[in-house]
Amino acid sequence: MSELFSKQMLIGGRLVESVTGQTLDVINPANEQLVGRVPSGAADDVDRAVQAAAGAQPDWMATDITERAALLRSLAHVLEERQAELTRVEVIDTGNTITKMRGDVAKAVAQIEYFAGIGLELKGETVPSTARHLHLTIREPFGVVGRIVPFNHPLMFAAARMAAPLMAGNTIVIKPAEQSPISSCILGEICADVLPPGVVNIVTGHGETAGDALVRHPAVKRIGFTGSVATGLAIQRAAAETAVKTITLELGGKNPCIVFPDTGVDVAVDAAISGMNFAWQGQSCGSTSRLFVHESQYAAVTAELKKRVEALRVGDPLDESSDMGPINSAAHYEKVLSAVAAGQEDGATLLTGGDRPAGEYFHRGYWIRPTVFVDVKPGMRIFHEEIFGPVLSVVKWSDEEELIGMVNATEYGLTAALWTKDVARALRLSRRIRAGYIWINGVSSHYLGLPFGGVDNSGIGREEGIEELFSYTQAKALTIHT
Repeated sequence: MSELFSKQMLIGGRLVESVTGQTLDVINPANEQLVGRVPSGAADDVDRAVQAAAGAQPDWMATDITERAALLRSLAHVLEERQAELTRVEVIDTGNTITKMRGDVAKAVAQIEYFAGIGLELKGETVPSTARHLHLTIREPFGVVGRIVPFNHPLMFAAARMAAPLMAGNTIVIKPAEQSPISSCILGEICADVLPPGVVNIVTGHGETAGDALVRHPAVKRIGFTGSVATGLAIQRAAAETAVKTITLELGGKNPCIVFPDTGVDVAVDAAISGMNFAWQGQSCGSTSRLFVHESQYAAVTAELKKRVEALRVGDPLDESSDMGPINSAAHYEKVLSAVAAGQEDGATLLTGGDRPAGEYFHRGYWIRPTVFVDVKPGMRIFHEEIFGPVLSVVKWSDEEELIGMVNATEYGLTAALWTKDVARALRLSRRIRAGYIWINGVSSHYLGLPFGGVDNSGIGREEGIEELFSYTQAKALTIHT
């Protein structure tokens, strides 16, 4: 790509530079070339954005909810019109393959339209506490919401996750990931044209500066974050130091894909490859990175898995024929390589991958072949630590009790996939698996209206359904004395 993007932040309806004038370089992970520059915002920029959001919030809350919905639908329409442009930017910025990234814009549009459509469900209740008086509740917005976006699906998470807060009458300040901020800046340009000034504000910068300032700002009483457990814990600590805040955390996962012998070898392998999200280099919190295979078909599954994974085409993420692109950043690339080394050190068998693909094209960039370990056991780091990369661990099991014990033997509980023709078994085990989102004879798909979120250290709160809309409001109780 020849063009060099120079983007600005959105604060109070205006596209601006940072107070200091400092910028962030944005690097293409496929070739380590400079893609563009964005402002390196810090505490002063966050404060400007929060003040703009706070100033705009009363009028936004006073806007009829049907009008708010119409404005969000207009935003979704522009995103849809610019899908090709946004998809190309996302691919260059993240390294994710173009065939899959096309769906990100569509998913963002669908989420915005979904929340625009259910805004009238923000109803209160009447409570028959006494016969003499009228007791009721109404739902009110928090005010200013802070949203911190991860690097793997930057546009989708920025656009889709602002829909519920805005429909509920909040205004928002979004902090994109510093590794892939360009699409969020384009989103800011669109918001500047479509929405009233100050309703959406976007501040680019590092997590330890701009992100920390947003979390700590006393006027931001509601925060949503998608990312790692370590950062989620840091956000909870930082937020608690300045005010009492409501926080939604959608964190990591070490998600199981459980296949029973009655599904057959081909189904098991299809499930394993699909669930690993290799098109995103495994950089997805919902990736089923632990494959549990019954001992009776372990040898057959691992043999076919090796053949199928080695047939995946690693290459230019803009090429329609590529099955996997590069890791998102240099720092994350080193993290994935460290995990591969840990697997070997702990005694797992490297079945395939774990190194840089051959060929001159791969001399630069953050490339690693799709990786599979077998003979993985619960004591190993690759069994219980999230890698967030294209590394699949295959685990052998023999009976259900042993299986459930291993499945639940991590700090995480985000997703799980269960494959069997026995419906009674599927329902029985689903109740015992510690996870917030379970697929039975399926994997990876998200569905409008179905709440997504984890248990244990995979997070708190639910998104993508009506629960998300309600979570951006607070109940106020009224009693009318008659």
